[in-house]
Amino acid sequence: MEQAEKISVNIPARASSQSADESTRTELSDRDVVGRCQHGDLAAYETLVNRYRQRVYNLVYGMLRNEADATDVCQETFVRGWQAIRNFKSNASFYTWLYRIATNLCIDFVRKRDRRPTTPFEEAFEPETDVDVHEPPSNNPSPTVEVERKELRAQIDAALAELSPDHRVVIQLREFDGLDYAAIAKVAGCSLGTVMSRLHYARKHMQKLLKEQL
Repeated sequence: MEQAEKISVNIPARASSQSADESTRTELSDRDVVGRCQHGDLAAYETLVNRYRQRVYNLVYGMLRNEADATDVCQETFVRGWQAIRNFKSNASFYTWLYRIATNLCIDFVRKRDRRPTTPFEEAFEPETDVDVHEPPSNNPSPTVEVERKELRAQIDAALAELSPDHRVVIQLREFDGLDYAAIAKVAGCSLGTVMSRLHYARKHMQKLLKEQL
């Protein structure tokens, strides 16, 4: 296979014109494109990079909250994906497989970077308990509203930083990426019950932290 160093991720994505061949590739399913990749077609892999780079970057940035770190980990995700593409099973979901690579890299990165005590796991769960951690929508916000939004974002980031990497990733995947419980379980490599438990605890803990900061 060609060298992984040749993979260009270019985060954030930039609009560009496509050749006829690239347009045809875009219409192919992930399974078809992966099949080409497994035969050493690096150009086909670049199609998958273009298809998923923004989603992967959003996931990684949500975990790391640092643009430079997120860019590096995102690049590493796609390099690892190319190196392991021959082991991908055709009956699996490519984006779930790729998210798992990104998630594992983020968890390793956070653990090495933070090296501080994190909140212990709580296994009791209540799946439907909900905490809204999204920024409030706003069209042309006033300066005051913009400041308040930035303050809320900072408070949310601070609360996320207090969670263990395993709790942080389920919150990111559910609240920001919108994955369902089954997909999160596949990405995180754990049972559905563990996902529900971690989500419940993470939501409760974030709710508590945000109340203390407000």
